Amino acid sequence: MTHALQSAPRKSQGSWQIYVFDIQGRERRRLTTLGENGESAWSRDGQRIAFVSDRDGLDQIYVMDADGGGQTRLTMEGPSYSPVWSPDGQRIAFVSRRDGSLQIYVMNADGSGQTRLTAPP
Repeated sequence: MTHALQSAPRKSQGSWQIYVFDIQGRERRRLTTLGENGESAWSRDGQRIAFVSDRDGLDQIYVMDADGGGQTRLTMEGPSYSPVWSPDGQRIAFVSRRDGSLQIYVMNADGSGQTRLTAPP
């Protein structure tokens, strides 16, 4: 069994990264290397991880396979934060400031169909 781990580095060690580790804590494998990465969320089936990265200059939502492969940027506007998978794994909810204020959005797991759910005050 594995879990996603967000590591808080010491200043001499570099940036925030996402790791996978076994439940006993004996084996740890780094999944991300570019930019600052965090706010990781496992899909319910354990096959994919949604996360936030600033690797392209602004916090955006990405997904990757559970082994760290297939890292793909899903959001292009924003900054965007706090990805959460739907129970069926078909959609991802997140928050973004793309329209000026912090709002809740939802999108398909491939990044298509991004829709704002809340209205600015």
